[in-house]
Amino acid sequence: MKVQNPVHKYQQVQHYLQCHQHHWLITGVAGFIGSNLLEALLKLNQKVTGLDNFSTGYQYNLDEVQALVGADAWRNFNFIEGDIRNLEVCKTACVGADYVLHHAALGSVPRSIEDPILANSNNISGFLNMLVATRDAGAKRFIYAASSSTYGDHPDLPKVESVIGKPLSPYAVTKYVNELYTDVFARCYGTESIGLRYFNIFGPRQDPHGAYAAVIPLWIAALIKNDPLYIKGDGETSRDFTFIDNVVQANLLAALTDNPKAVNQVYNVALNERTSLTQLYGMLRALLVEQFPQIAQHTPEYTDFRAGDVRHSQADISKAGKLLGFEPSHRIDEGLKQSMVWYVAHFASAK
Repeated sequence: MKVQNPVHKYQQVQHYLQCHQHHWLITGVAGFIGSNLLEALLKLNQKVTGLDNFSTGYQYNLDEVQALVGADAWRNFNFIEGDIRNLEVCKTACVGADYVLHHAALGSVPRSIEDPILANSNNISGFLNMLVATRDAGAKRFIYAASSSTYGDHPDLPKVESVIGKPLSPYAVTKYVNELYTDVFARCYGTESIGLRYFNIFGPRQDPHGAYAAVIPLWIAALIKNDPLYIKGDGETSRDFTFIDNVVQANLLAALTDNPKAVNQVYNVALNERTSLTQLYGMLRALLVEQFPQIAQHTPEYTDFRAGDVRHSQADISKAGKLLGFEPSHRIDEGLKQSMVWYVAHFASAK
């Protein structure tokens, strides 16, 4: 259910931005998270530079944001097509930026297992390029997409930022190295950074296509088409699924916090809730069955566990609440309901 009380700190930040224009750089701007950050900032009258090489992002995401924000707001956006593995591109993109929201990366545990060198070049070399460019440009703060994969094989639940285990995939290694680099840059150069460990983000503009698609859009697309749907393992694997609006909130709070104790930290961004894959399947089918009655008898197929995956994931978000004022505005059911309009409109038409 949607939280009825106002998210007080976040409302203050939104009001501040409506009255004060800053220059933001979003890397990975044509992707799922990046395009949602772009939409939120342009609606708040911010100036935004976006960087993307379209390896996992899409022009149609930018086109959709343009249609949603209108012509006046869109004039505050400047797009650069380029690759974070090129230092000069990173330096050009950072010119004049007050805040850097770094979301360009190659996600997916299976992809990193298949091609660890590609994951390393994007997620470590490219990340270091962005850190250097941010430092040299004199930007105020560097906010980056960290990952819950950093917790690795540590069994305790919920996950607390200060306690991690051994990585279970090359992707997890790259994300942990990101945190180590920002810590060193804070010590050596005074660079201000905040890492946000995301837990299974979902929402509009999340790609359902390809071998590495996230589970929620992948399953919704399968249900709409009444195609076979595969659950990895026994269905009891659980995740802390987190709606995209909560991610946008965390980014803006992190960028603008005036709490000195909040800087050069990493934070969980999630709900502190667990939903099993079988439960998730039931929620999605229940939301779709009225519009697509043919799925009333649909059942999933269970397959082998996926290599590199942790069994359960759940975040303690008290640190983000205490230091940043983070308070999730949407639980999983409300996020799914709000997302479903977009999912159905796009996936049904694709059918």
